[in-house]
Amino acid sequence: MYIKKILLFVVLIGLVIASIFSYYIYNTFFSPNTAFEENTVFIYVPSDHSYATVRSQLKNLLKDPESFDIVAQKKGYTSNVKPGRYQLQKGMNNNAITNTLRSNNLPLKISFNNQETLAKLAGRVSEQIEADSISLLKAMLDVDFLEKNGFNEENALGMYIPNTYEFYWNSSAETFRDKMHTEYNQFWNKNRLAKAEALKMTPKQVMSLAAIVQKETARVDERPRVAGVYVNRLRVGMLLQADPTVIFAVKKLSGDYDTVIKRVLYKDLETDSPYNTYKYAGVPPGPIAMPDISSIDAVLNFEKHEYFYFVANVENPGYHLFAKTLAQHNRNRQQYVQWINKQGVNR
Repeated sequence: MYIKKILLFVVLIGLVIASIFSYYIYNTFFSPNTAFEENTVFIYVPSDHSYATVRSQLKNLLKDPESFDIVAQKKGYTSNVKPGRYQLQKGMNNNAITNTLRSNNLPLKISFNNQETLAKLAGRVSEQIEADSISLLKAMLDVDFLEKNGFNEENALGMYIPNTYEFYWNSSAETFRDKMHTEYNQFWNKNRLAKAEALKMTPKQVMSLAAIVQKETARVDERPRVAGVYVNRLRVGMLLQADPTVIFAVKKLSGDYDTVIKRVLYKDLETDSPYNTYKYAGVPPGPIAMPDISSIDAVLNFEKHEYFYFVANVENPGYHLFAKTLAQHNRNRQQYVQWINKQGVNR
């Protein structure tokens, strides 16, 4: 009888211990363990980093980081850290957090536009994904890639169509570049290729002309008309004589693309550069900036008219006065020259 009581006591003690242990395990895995007040937070796990990097980011986001260590180790996460962008929600438990970090790398939206050079594009993209600007620029200028896909250093900027795209944060520079090439090929569908062919231009030439159109006017509704002027000039063998190309040529020769040039001087027109359309016929060898889709489509769907000249309209800021003859253009231009002189713009 006495032995039975002892055995019963031992069993009860065992059950109590088991209950306590089970409760501890349950709490460790399934009790809420977040310390942040926001509904959601993101953590970014760089490539080739260890659990220590994750742990340092979680330190101030969790009530009990040590309990997370236990769960992460039990589930094999500490030795199998995966790079990426992960979203944690307020009130998550250690089990859910670990599962999220193991398998729920979330993509993000990145965007870019109005970049004048590949270097600036690389800088803009590096602000949004893990790849740094140096690796991005190196991938963009990779000679083998460019030759394989029919590009060169001068026209490579035209491969990147300004828009919003979905990427994983930990995408490599090569992954970004390759996807942009795929997007470029998709953008140049049969319809756009047919319109380029009707213009007797390649897609790369269209991109170069579109960049000029974009620099000439910020008014999207005016871009087809400006494009029509340049198409008219090309068709009769005139020089494009586009001031933005001269500005780009001056910047390119100096190496300083941040220089602000508001007024083209006569000496600038003598700049010896294939980008100077006052000296060299046809479109430049590459885009002078990154044209957006509205500018590209403005060239492909240019307005048909008889204008050959245009100048800024001082009475309607942002728009231009168009002329069919040089005499009419000179009258319009005189109005602009008088206005800009009054503004005191010398450069």
